[in-house]
Amino acid sequence: MNILLVYAHPESASLNGSLKDFTVKHLENAGHSVQVSDLYAMKWKTSLDADDSLDSINGEFFDAVMSSRQAFDHGRQSEDIAIEQEKLRWADTVILQFPLWWFSMPAILKGWVERVYANGFAYGVGEHSDIHWGDRYGEGNLAGKRAMLIVTAGGWESHYSARGINGPIDDILFPIQHGILYYPGFDVLPPFMVYRTNKVDQAKFIDITHELGQRLDHLAITTPIGFRQQNGGSYAIPQLTLREDIAPDRSGFAIHIE
Repeated sequence: MNILLVYAHPESASLNGSLKDFTVKHLENAGHSVQVSDLYAMKWKTSLDADDSLDSINGEFFDAVMSSRQAFDHGRQSEDIAIEQEKLRWADTVILQFPLWWFSMPAILKGWVERVYANGFAYGVGEHSDIHWGDRYGEGNLAGKRAMLIVTAGGWESHYSARGINGPIDDILFPIQHGILYYPGFDVLPPFMVYRTNKVDQAKFIDITHELGQRLDHLAITTPIGFRQQNGGSYAIPQLTLREDIAPDRSGFAIHIE
């Protein structure tokens, strides 16, 4: 299997750095081909702007969507974007690894998504009509691939439980798992979470890597999160609202999971 690990932590000697090293070694020892995009080591440019197109003109009005589409369609994207897109095409499975900072991913990883997910590549694809609203949410150029998050958090697991003060972890990760991964077509596997990072000693690290190793060994057979496919009949089109007969007395993120 070809596996791309997109890694976002500035300290190689951190817990995240150790987990990244373990993941790569474990996968390679199992016979997989692995590429790593270490965003901090790459000094990844975070901001999406006119410089992402080789044809940008200084002072010209910048339309992010149109500029992205024109650069993608004509092979005029900046080289770093094109390289990461090729990695995504190559990969059978993509792993995003990051610490949970202020209830989301680090800015550098968000910037990777914003720049690499070009119009025509990860969005803006497929027919738009009264019966099919684009190839997205279960369809798209990345359909048939798998994706998983490896996330560390400083808080206790109970802080992210159904009644925890921070809110359920599934809700916090929903914009990433459903919006960033499922939207362009990935089958999204349940996340691998590590809590109370400042309490991880050597014994705990051994336990964590044992559990992580098991998850990595089952990447190809783990049942994905059952997100509802947009064009599969569950949603009214073009309103894109869940049909009234499905979960009629419920609302929130969970209604989008079968």
